[in-house]
Amino acid sequence: MIVERSISLEAPPEAVWKVIMDPRRLEDWVSIHRELKEAPRGQLRKGSELAQSLKVAGQTFDVRWTVTEADRPRRVTWEGRGPLGTNARVVYALEPEDGGTRFDYLNEYELPGGALGAIAGRAVAGKAGRESERSLARLAELLAAGGRA
Repeated sequence: MIVERSISLEAPPEAVWKVIMDPRRLEDWVSIHRELKEAPRGQLRKGSELAQSLKVAGQTFDVRWTVTEADRPRRVTWEGRGPLGTNARVVYALEPEDGGTRFDYLNEYELPGGALGAIAGRAVAGKAGRESERSLARLAELLAAGGRA
């Protein structure tokens, strides 16, 4: 399954990068975030790992993420592993745009269970799309407030 969204943010790419690469800021903008279980101090970089508790479609679960690409302040890729063999790949792409930033979000994920997992994935995709929109709106509000909301 794939979820893609884009938003224009009223902050330059470097300011966006500082927020999205600080694991302690996840609770400020990621709508499905429930708890940061483990993360390095400071800004994440290539090779950084973190463990996070998420809630999607009424289900709470843990995901272990690794930053596999970090091209500051343009692009970051996360690879995640969740319960029962679930896998995810999330990409944030940042491009300068009229003094701000165009933020492109991509989430590719696989659920276990073959054909049944694919059916469940389609049901979850709608909720995941709405939650990604909520998260990006929260990020926009946070950055409009100077990153201090």
